[in-house]
Amino acid sequence: MRNVTYAKCVRCGKIYEATPDLTNCECGGILDIVYDYDYIKSVLTKEKLSQRASRSMWRYRELLPVEETTEDTPLRVGWTPLYEEPQLAKMLGIRKLWVKDDGQNPTASLKDRASAMAVAKAREAGAKTIACSSTGNAASSLAGNAAAAGMQTYIFVPERAPKGKVAQLMIFGAHVISVKGNYEETFKMSAAAIEKYGWYNRNAAINPYLSEGKKTVSLEIAEQLGWEMPDYLAISVGDGCTIAGVWKGLKDLYAIGFIHKLPRLISGQSTGCCPLNRAIQTGEDWYPMEENTLADSIAVGVPRNADKALMAIRESNGLAINVTDEEILAAQRLLGRTCGVFGEPAGVTGMAALKKACEMGLIEQEATVVSVVTGNGLKDVANAIRSAGEPLHIEPDLDLMVEEFGKRGVRVE
Repeated sequence: MRNVTYAKCVRCGKIYEATPDLTNCECGGILDIVYDYDYIKSVLTKEKLSQRASRSMWRYRELLPVEETTEDTPLRVGWTPLYEEPQLAKMLGIRKLWVKDDGQNPTASLKDRASAMAVAKAREAGAKTIACSSTGNAASSLAGNAAAAGMQTYIFVPERAPKGKVAQLMIFGAHVISVKGNYEETFKMSAAAIEKYGWYNRNAAINPYLSEGKKTVSLEIAEQLGWEMPDYLAISVGDGCTIAGVWKGLKDLYAIGFIHKLPRLISGQSTGCCPLNRAIQTGEDWYPMEENTLADSIAVGVPRNADKALMAIRESNGLAINVTDEEILAAQRLLGRTCGVFGEPAGVTGMAALKKACEMGLIEQEATVVSVVTGNGLKDVANAIRSAGEPLHIEPDLDLMVEEFGKRGVRVE
């Protein structure tokens, strides 16, 4: 890989050769992929990028850690829509707002970006089986992307994982292990199995290449905005891999001169599970929390990518905003009813955090903001119904329909 120099531990600084099967540093720290920006600037220009027909994450190959001979993965991952939302911007009291709907990826979440990268690197490593632990979205994205590439998967999920996500796994032919325990216990079981059987490791906080896949969401946002960056970028945060990837992508673009401003990050976590935000707010080291939130995809009490995530928030002078489950469900309704975007609870936590930050007076009225929806609402229908309520259940009688709507304060006209 001519564009990659080496991998470096973010904790102790030790340098490693960027081989396809990299995992953590011997000190326990996670590795960061270091690029040769001078080389990248010599082979990639905005004009060259604009002429590419590809509308997937692989249009940014010069900024990705893959061999030139590695084929694009089969599913079309990335290039999800970025909607400008003037109505919602006005409601929030800010100048401009865009919503990036990453629920439009093939398996309906941003994590397809990491899983596509995992498949590409597994191919380079000569692996035929990939495994991971997941609260749901990483699992379904891996299963789908691996199935399309003809690869086998073993996936470990906590038994609380929503049925919609487990259904995806089964349809994609994954070997699914539902663990009677929390995410930490599930992660440990997957780690033991991966070590024993030698499967390719898709766990995002162990495999440093996966955040490189996730960073493509920020590369797309920049290109879709004509390289004019917003003041803030809001995103939901669980184990920290996504926000770390977003920041890495922004810094890559800044380093090669494609953008001239770095937005401040808004880290959205649930009050029931916010170890990373709590560390930012208190200035203390993070420590484990229980996983008490309906936003299952970000219910990570022991975040495995804390170092990179905390670094990203701090370097960006970002905001760490905690929101209740009720505020998350309210944001889900708000996005649906003003933007027509259906996000799952974990997917809209960034929006809930943005709304709360605006209400707290932390966001300037002239600010421009991008909020990323990281997962589609169809993955968790039970909580969608909890948020929006039940439909009318009546006999086939129009007068009865009008009467029942009247009880709900709705005038039929």
